[in-house]
Amino acid sequence: MKLLHKLFISYLAVVITGLVVLALSTAFVAPVTFTQQMNHMGGNINSMMGQHRQELTDEIESSFRNSLTNALAIAGIAATLAAGIVSWFVSYRIVRPINALVALSQRIANGHYEQRLHLATGDELSELVDNFNRMAASLAETEVMRQRLLGDVTHELKTPLTSIKGYMEGLQDGVLPATPETFQLIHHEADRLQRLVQDLQELSRVEAGQIPLEIVACSAGQIALPVLERMRPQFREKGITLKSTIPDDLPPIRADVDRTAQVLTNLLGNALQYTSRGGTVTLTVLKRDNQLCFSIHDSGIGLEASDLERIFQRFYRVDKSRSRTSGGSGIGLTIAKQLVEAQGGTILAESAGLSKGSQFSFTLPLA
Repeated sequence: MKLLHKLFISYLAVVITGLVVLALSTAFVAPVTFTQQMNHMGGNINSMMGQHRQELTDEIESSFRNSLTNALAIAGIAATLAAGIVSWFVSYRIVRPINALVALSQRIANGHYEQRLHLATGDELSELVDNFNRMAASLAETEVMRQRLLGDVTHELKTPLTSIKGYMEGLQDGVLPATPETFQLIHHEADRLQRLVQDLQELSRVEAGQIPLEIVACSAGQIALPVLERMRPQFREKGITLKSTIPDDLPPIRADVDRTAQVLTNLLGNALQYTSRGGTVTLTVLKRDNQLCFSIHDSGIGLEASDLERIFQRFYRVDKSRSRTSGGSGIGLTIAKQLVEAQGGTILAESAGLSKGSQFSFTLPLA
């Protein structure tokens, strides 16, 4: 039975129950009350009526009962019709948006994620519609991201595969010599392809929450100092100054040491990639409320407002002219964001504009 019919029948049941109770009460209570009032009437009526008193009482009681019954019958019919009309109207008003939601959910299930429903009743149904619209918008965004991811993955895989195929065809046709240098080029492209697949696997595991985290109490220096020492030669080779400010009196944090070091490595590597020779990259760690904030500030190419909104999306690169070889896969920042949030922290990108450098900061809770 549909909800509309259930609501309608429930309203009718309430009305009928009320009518039955009213009729029974009238049938048993009204005659008794009427007789009592007749008995309390003055002696003048008794003397006037004499032996005809009982007949007169019966006649009045019968007339009263008939009049009351007729009135109740007419009122009951009118009340039932009125209640039926009102019940149907109210039930229809309640069920109509639900039917619309059913139809909308069917269209969304068929892939039409742009569909929306509008209802401004100010009640729970309106909240349900608003939540449903937000869910539909989220599904639409997820579908767009899925399509974009497929396109990005296809493009990223196509480049090294095309290079490998070109080298192999050149070897087969004798255009390229079978020298160690040629095979090294092929190996390099295959290595690029392998790194991309590994990045995609790690991103998939991180987003699915399948990477176990060993959360322990640790110091900021325990995480940052090994990363700085490991990356200093790369900065020195490119001619970029790497500075750090890590106070000794910082309280410990709760974090996964290895995964947080991975985040810090990604951010420092990103700063190294987009900072020109002679520039400076500074790592600063400071206490902020109940968290420690790790900030990496560089004097690189900077970010536009549109870049700040998309910088943590998969395969997004600020400099569109960079290839995977020079600009990375565009997945490192996405992985960093997922790892930070999995540890209960937040990550943020800031920049004053192009050619004004940028700052990447992430926070982790105190132990």
